[in-house]
Amino acid sequence: MSSDFSGALSRSHCDLREATLSVQMTNGGDMTVDGDMEGFVPQKGIVYNSLLPYADKLDQEATELLSEIKTNLCRAVLLRELWPGVAFWSRKLFSFLKLYGRRFSKEDHILFIKLLYELVTLPNLEPNMMQCYARLLIQLLKKKELLSRDDLQLPWRPLYDLYERVIYSKTEHLGLIWFPNSVDHILKALIKSCRLYFPSSSTKEMLDEWRPLLCVFDVVMQKAISNMELFLPTIMPPGEHSHGFQLWFNELMNLWMAVQNQPSWEGHLVNLFARLANDNIGYVDWTPYIPTIFTRILRSLNLPVGVSQIVAPRYLTNSYDIGYLVLWITALLGGAGNPAQKELTCLFNSIASFYHPSNHGRWQSRLMRLLQRLPVSVVRRVHRERHAAPSWITVVPESHRLSDADLQEFTRSLTGAALLAMFSKTGSTDAAYAFQNLALLTPQLVIPPVLEKTYAAIETLTEPHTLTATLSCMIGMARSLVSPNNHYPEGRAHVLPLLMGSLPGIDPNDFSKCMITFQFITTFTALVPLVDCSSAPFQRSDLTEIEKDLCFASAGFEDFVLQFLDRCFALIDSSTLEQTRDETETDTQTHLESLVELGLSSTVSTILTQCSPEIYKVALQKLYNFATSSIFETCVSGRMVADMCRAAAKCHPAESLRLFVPHCCSVISHITDSQYHVTRVDGEQLLKYQGDLELILCVCVRLRCKHAYTLACSLLEHTLRSLSLIYPTEYRSTSGGFNTDLPIRDWGRAGDVANLGVCWHVPSQEEVNFVFQLLSRLLRPELERIRRHVSGVQPMSREELLQSLAIVQHCLLGAGIMLPPLDGPHVPDLVPSMVNLGEIKLHVGIEYIKSIFLYPDHILEHSEDDTKSLFVIIKIISDLMFFRGTHKKEFDSRWKSFTLVKKSMENRLHGKKQHIRALLIDRVLLQHEMRKLVVDGSEYKVVHQELLCDLLLLSTSTYSQVRSRAQNVLTIAMGTFSFSYRDMMPRIIQLLSPQHTAGTQQQFKGALYCLLGAHCGFSVASVRDWDCVGEVWPALVRCGLSPSMTLEKLSIGCLLDDITDRIHRQHDTIGICFTVSRSCVQVANQIAHLKSPMPCSEIPSKEEVKEGIQQTEPNDYCNISLNDCFYFRPWKFEHMATDLLALLLRDDHPLPPDAVLYFTQSLVHDSISIRKVCIAVCGIQDPEGVCVGDREANRWLQYDSNNLPLSQEQWDSLQFVEKTHWGYYSWPREMMIYAASEKPQDDLPYEEMSEGEKIIYEYFSDPEFIVQLIEFLSLEERKGKDSFNPRRFCLFKGLFRNYGDIFLPLMWPHLERLASDPHESSQRCVCEITAGLIRGSKHWSFSKVLEIHTLWRLLCPLIRTALANITVETFTDWGTCIATACEGRDPRKLHWLFELLMESPLSGESGSFRDASLLYVLQGGLAQQQWRVSELLHRLLAYLEPKLTQVYKNVRERIGSVLTYIFMIDVSLPHTRPTSSPHVAEFVTRVLERLKPLTSEPEIHNHVHEENTQETDERTQAVKLLKTVLKWLMASAGRTFTTPPTVPTTSYDEMKQDARTCLSLMSQGLLYPEHIPLVLSGLEEMRGSRSWHARFSVLTFLQIMVFYNLFTVLSLPTEVLRVQKLVMQLLLDEQLEVRDMACTTLSGLLQCQFIPLDSSLQTQLQTLSQTCVPKARGELASTGTCFSSHLVRRHAGVLGLSACILSSPYDVPQWMPQILMELSEHLNDPQPIEMTVKKTLSEFRRTHHDNWQGHRQCFTDDQLLVLTNLLVSPCYYA
Repeated sequence: MSSDFSGALSRSHCDLREATLSVQMTNGGDMTVDGDMEGFVPQKGIVYNSLLPYADKLDQEATELLSEIKTNLCRAVLLRELWPGVAFWSRKLFSFLKLYGRRFSKEDHILFIKLLYELVTLPNLEPNMMQCYARLLIQLLKKKELLSRDDLQLPWRPLYDLYERVIYSKTEHLGLIWFPNSVDHILKALIKSCRLYFPSSSTKEMLDEWRPLLCVFDVVMQKAISNMELFLPTIMPPGEHSHGFQLWFNELMNLWMAVQNQPSWEGHLVNLFARLANDNIGYVDWTPYIPTIFTRILRSLNLPVGVSQIVAPRYLTNSYDIGYLVLWITALLGGAGNPAQKELTCLFNSIASFYHPSNHGRWQSRLMRLLQRLPVSVVRRVHRERHAAPSWITVVPESHRLSDADLQEFTRSLTGAALLAMFSKTGSTDAAYAFQNLALLTPQLVIPPVLEKTYAAIETLTEPHTLTATLSCMIGMARSLVSPNNHYPEGRAHVLPLLMGSLPGIDPNDFSKCMITFQFITTFTALVPLVDCSSAPFQRSDLTEIEKDLCFASAGFEDFVLQFLDRCFALIDSSTLEQTRDETETDTQTHLESLVELGLSSTVSTILTQCSPEIYKVALQKLYNFATSSIFETCVSGRMVADMCRAAAKCHPAESLRLFVPHCCSVISHITDSQYHVTRVDGEQLLKYQGDLELILCVCVRLRCKHAYTLACSLLEHTLRSLSLIYPTEYRSTSGGFNTDLPIRDWGRAGDVANLGVCWHVPSQEEVNFVFQLLSRLLRPELERIRRHVSGVQPMSREELLQSLAIVQHCLLGAGIMLPPLDGPHVPDLVPSMVNLGEIKLHVGIEYIKSIFLYPDHILEHSEDDTKSLFVIIKIISDLMFFRGTHKKEFDSRWKSFTLVKKSMENRLHGKKQHIRALLIDRVLLQHEMRKLVVDGSEYKVVHQELLCDLLLLSTSTYSQVRSRAQNVLTIAMGTFSFSYRDMMPRIIQLLSPQHTAGTQQQFKGALYCLLGAHCGFSVASVRDWDCVGEVWPALVRCGLSPSMTLEKLSIGCLLDDITDRIHRQHDTIGICFTVSRSCVQVANQIAHLKSPMPCSEIPSKEEVKEGIQQTEPNDYCNISLNDCFYFRPWKFEHMATDLLALLLRDDHPLPPDAVLYFTQSLVHDSISIRKVCIAVCGIQDPEGVCVGDREANRWLQYDSNNLPLSQEQWDSLQFVEKTHWGYYSWPREMMIYAASEKPQDDLPYEEMSEGEKIIYEYFSDPEFIVQLIEFLSLEERKGKDSFNPRRFCLFKGLFRNYGDIFLPLMWPHLERLASDPHESSQRCVCEITAGLIRGSKHWSFSKVLEIHTLWRLLCPLIRTALANITVETFTDWGTCIATACEGRDPRKLHWLFELLMESPLSGESGSFRDASLLYVLQGGLAQQQWRVSELLHRLLAYLEPKLTQVYKNVRERIGSVLTYIFMIDVSLPHTRPTSSPHVAEFVTRVLERLKPLTSEPEIHNHVHEENTQETDERTQAVKLLKTVLKWLMASAGRTFTTPPTVPTTSYDEMKQDARTCLSLMSQGLLYPEHIPLVLSGLEEMRGSRSWHARFSVLTFLQIMVFYNLFTVLSLPTEVLRVQKLVMQLLLDEQLEVRDMACTTLSGLLQCQFIPLDSSLQTQLQTLSQTCVPKARGELASTGTCFSSHLVRRHAGVLGLSACILSSPYDVPQWMPQILMELSEHLNDPQPIEMTVKKTLSEFRRTHHDNWQGHRQCFTDDQLLVLTNLLVSPCYYA
């Protein structure tokens, strides 16, 4: 029977193949598609497709598919069918790009881009669709070299409008439109891809648009600069530069140079400059700015410096993006004299010690990223200059290219830091990546030091972390070491010693070491053929010396392989799984063991692949002997041996199977249980053992022991896979095997894509026959048995059923690729569409064969608790639907590991796919598998429908594990088959409906889980489809009445929460009306008429187009009947309904009246969460009357108390401009202002209101409703946690804006009552309503605002009352209230409010707290107005100045903060006129005058003052003043002060701390070259101070100032000398503490090479240290009565020498041994010299201890002897 069956099958198979061939032959002649393709030049296909075994069929397939996509895409656009038509076919275009790359003509490419650009920028496109089109457009624009600016131009304005609409949406915060989370990320990526093609005129237009926003005090500055960073094009031909960056470069560069304090927008500016520099190397002169650039880069790393180590907080938040910094530095390198390299070397010298592993902090990740990315960036640049294919993009001019000398200099500057970073606590990956790229540039400089460390690490046993670090760095540099390159030819000699040396790393006791060793061996052996060439030197005469040495060394490869196997066997022996307790079944591996198993198998596989046949045979014999002579347990060691055998069999199937298969078969037939994965090999070789295999499989799959038949099934699966799949059969590093003329010349060679020579296994006819023979022997009988079991003819036990199902499942997995796909009619009428929505059929090299398949679905009825069988059934259904020879999950993880290996071994310098051959073959195989897995948009057929219904049945069955597995498969299926969710949704909802009384709780839960979907996959509940939303959401709310629903079960409550949460997170606004623009239709028409390939059907007729346009009329979205869900529900479902309804609010469609009614009523609902939602909902759109106003310079915008609108005429004559930034920098082309002449209509008559407005009007006119509402709003929610609520503010702002003052009389009594109540919640309620009232009155007429009994007459007393009752809890709310009220308002309209707040904030009547609070509230209002209230700022300053000597600390702090705001407007930016606001300089002069008593005090107090000390009145006042001034300086930390501090650090405790903080923050300020001399003069003056504290603070200030302005100071050689002189003078100070600090400062300056350690400095210090000290004076000195000037000089010299030692904490420069010897001579000097020497020596020992083995080489024997005596304590017993 069986042979007939397989024979028939094979015959039908042949017939099928002939039939398909003949079809192709006949079609080839007259197919229209082919005829149009003459002269077709594809843009850029995927090169790997041409290496597939069926490559000849792909061109035809791609052409047909492209033709189909073009046809349907154009048709959908012409019919205006954006959903599902355009959405569906644009996804298909995405798949086409994945499968074939850009395999279309240039015309097609341009038109596709234009079409998608039109689609993305459609005005009211739904956000999700916009995001999909944007993703596709980014893919199409990715390869910028394919299309030049002449080929394609895109207008910038539509894209900017879209960006503005989405990112700065006016209605998003009100919940009227919902965007996907990733939308801004994708939009920015899209703009980056498009800006290349903006026309040359666009730069000027953009600047005109954004210059008016450049007001540094306003948040719009951030918007303006970030827009510039995103949009301004920087890649242009040199001829167009005058229309490009030259229009803005100087202006923005000057702005950047002038700004300090790192405002939040400065980062965007830096990113823009970095991009400009990178795109225009050689066309922008950066030389004058280089010191500033590097100073700011150093500052932005936020390194802790100096003694106090305080970092201003804003530096931490606004630091630059490392990615852009690296780009900028890279672009600055090169050119005449290479000035940037000098600064870069200095930068890395000054930060090198931070890379040492003992230093750790929050700054470390930034430093590591800098080190990791800089070499990559330089490699990219060198690739672009030397190896990139020529394209239209401007090349780097010859004069600015990086020379080899530049690269060597660059490598030297980074190597030191990288060698330290290798052993970092965060791991060695960053350093390894840096080394990998540096080795590509200059292998001769980088590899030797790392090799040295590696050999040292291999030899030491005690420090495994150094071994893992050095090996991971060597892995990255493997290719540079092994390749025969001219720069470092001797590198290859190290390969064998390294491999042999690494073998001890295979250590069963240390997993991490074991894994890194495996990785190391794999990497090196993949690059090197393991062939013995030792005979070559005797046979050839053309070898170089190095090659001869290599040939002789290669004799050691065999030894290496055998030793490696011994190590592996030892590892296996020690990895057995011990069964300690019988009751626990521990037959699983630990995670670590499985990792080691994986590492072992891949390493063995690589080594045996790379062996020559001779070495392979020896190794195989050794493996065979080990495998057959030992007995293993099957869990851990058994699997490892099996893995090794599999690896051996894979490499050379013929030899290995000859040994293993007969042996295994004979053993198995004796005892039928053993495990070898030998069959995962080339199918052809298996045919030789056909009979044995068939016999064993037939016996073993029917064994009763579960473990045995599971292994047998696995064997069956792998046998079938080996026979039926297409795969490469070898992965060697060279294509012709290793018998070429000289294998050592192939070391490290890259594979050649054009000539890869892949050997494919394609199933032959015999193999196909064998597959079907096995299936007929094994699959047929099982299907028959299952059928008989189901029909009841011959029932089976559960175990038998499970066994049958397992056999079926493994047959499916093994031969799945040969079984036919599920076919049949598709489910009709799922979605209305006028476009064909068919699936893609791809050729994957195997013809399908018809076969019968029965599916069992009766188990649920008869034995629902047989969960194991149900699990297998679910797996079978899943495989039937999705399995095509590979699982998606496996494919994804292989793709991931492929990219990781590619990254670790790629050669970015030469590019052009210079990967090793094995990696390229892997990529071709992945391409083949990807073709099998592209099932995007599969058609939903009746077969699928039946399977999904079965899955739904299983998803709602009794047992939770069965449900869970079935739900996962169901969710994936609904996401895969087009629109299948529309078919399944009613069936799921049916189970939830209250009418479904027969349901169980399990069904109810199962149905809810089906709606929820997988964690990050498809979810029916949140699908974007109106029909779905209209069904699912009401069903969710109604299910509260279902008999199965009970909230007592916690799991159901949580599940409902999860569903609403999922809807909330994934809900984006769904489109209502889809309009397609005319230009979009034009582009679609062009595509439809373009040949090559011609679209395959006609364009739609006029009637069809008309019908299409009718169908896009807005659907009435509000027919979603949630409204009937609101009443008689459990509270949870009412909350849910309210939440869901709130998601449906929109800004392009009014809310239906009954929804308005519901929300208004619910403002006074009992439930707080419903009230919250309704408060958020009730703010509705505003009417605006706007016209273009007339203007002169911006003086008229300023607040002027002599010209305030106090009467109707004045009000009408003034033109109000509400936004504060207009007119500060420049005027926009046309500015909209509100016209005063157009009288705003006072109140809307009731008759003219819409339905919704009437409802709100009626409720808010009802006194009872208002009483309830105010009562609820003034309740406390969370004690101590509540704050001003912007949602409530929006509610009242909307009310007063839209209805005027109609509701004011009703609310007023409540407001007065609340204002006089000091309770926190009452005050907060007044704040929210007051702010809403003031902002809502923006468009009220004069009569309402300022006449008697109107707004201000009522509000002023109210605010006074409230401010009189201000408390600790409420003062922030009042600050927020006033700030919110004044935001974006013309100050002249609010003059009454400012005058009220200015009345007398510091009256002192009600205590210090009220004074501080009133100032805070005033500050909130003024800060919003910025530069437009200079008069008020002058008045406030005049008022505050006499009051600066406050007694209370809180008032002082608040005054300090207010002063910051007063002087904020006084900035020196380019082109800025002196401001009319108060000036800092004048104020500082006045203050210094008042501080005179402190500096001119004749006697210096070193002891603490008692508070009751009688002091002069003047001095007390001055101290109080100083305290306030310090608070002001601290509040405005980081701004420049041209007047350096001349205030000594006095000894009042609070003040002392403040002064220290202040000095520390001021020293971090950014200085300009012209300020540095002034600051140094101030410090020199301070050096002469009589207080040693003051002299001490000079040094702490100097340390930080120099580091934070390093490159600026270095660019002024005279100032460097001044700093050096100052430090040397302080080194000779009479006070010991000052000298010590001078030593620390000097060592810091030496360390960052600010002061060079040259011979003159050494001589100077040595001379000082040799100063003679008279004996008697020495004794006196040690008693401490008086200081000898000789001792001071001698101590200064010793301190100077100590500073030299301490400046090199981690290495030993050549000058160091001598200085150490000199120091040792001072060990017996009098104190404090002896102490200094001891401290220095112990510090030296601490920092040099780690690498002492290396450091000791720098000393002579005599010096070492002296050092040992000094450093080792003498023994007590000696």
